[in-house]
Amino acid sequence: MQIGHLGEIAGVITAICWTASALSFSLATRRAGSLAVNIARLVLAMGMFLVWSKVIRGYWTPSDASPEAWKWLSISGLVGFVAGDYCLFKSYSYQSAKLSMLIMSLAPPVAALSGALILHERLTWLNGLGMILVLSGIAIVILKRPESETNKSRLNYPIKGLLLALGGAIGQGIGAVFSKLGMGNYDPFASSQIRVITGIFGFIVIITLAGQWRSIWFSLKNNKAIWPLLVGSFFGPFLGVSLSLLSFQYTSVGIASTLIATVPVFILIPSVLVFHEKLNWKEVVGAFLAVTGMAIFFL
Repeated sequence: MQIGHLGEIAGVITAICWTASALSFSLATRRAGSLAVNIARLVLAMGMFLVWSKVIRGYWTPSDASPEAWKWLSISGLVGFVAGDYCLFKSYSYQSAKLSMLIMSLAPPVAALSGALILHERLTWLNGLGMILVLSGIAIVILKRPESETNKSRLNYPIKGLLLALGGAIGQGIGAVFSKLGMGNYDPFASSQIRVITGIFGFIVIITLAGQWRSIWFSLKNNKAIWPLLVGSFFGPFLGVSLSLLSFQYTSVGIASTLIATVPVFILIPSVLVFHEKLNWKEVVGAFLAVTGMAIFFL
């Protein structure tokens, strides 16, 4: 198999990993709270990175990374892991992981716009067409009317949850640009470790300022949240994020983002089987329309 296909394969596997992590963290958030899950999953992922880095690279930490890499990857960690992921995880308290991840399909367009401003990348008319299709697909899901005759005047999902998921998409999109800017040819797993280190410090500051340490420890005592946390930490900040950076290294940002954006499609079946959610045909159409828009956007 040619090395040129490595980025595409990594992008598809990333989408599968993020599907597993989204469902796991959705369950853990309902049992332990979003703030507790955010800090716990980064600490767990850090433990995984320490073992992996020592065994594979011979370093406990990314001590061989350049100051420039540390700078941009740290910024990426704050924007993506802290701000973006906090919003995404908080949205799980208001709506299903399926809807949150569908809105997260806005992250690639955000990355493209940020890339145009930061990396001076050019946007074409095809990019605009793709963006329209993505937004249309998301609108089909968000704006669908409730089935109940007594509640026709209201949207089917809480506005707060939608806005939080949108904040997650913005954070992830901008964070991706900073990740690519800082990573260069550096090891993607080590690059992810830098982002995790920064993310941990970011959440320590947030939790300390909010005076939430006691509630965090109490929440994490919930044994029912441990397994979802472990599974989500492995498939999310450890394996999934690292593979997403690997995908960016070996293929274009457009192709990688398009493949990673297929999470809403992957998440439909487990949402029905695991969480017993009813699947509306509009959600199916909206998800596929959004992914089609991703493909056109990054042609």
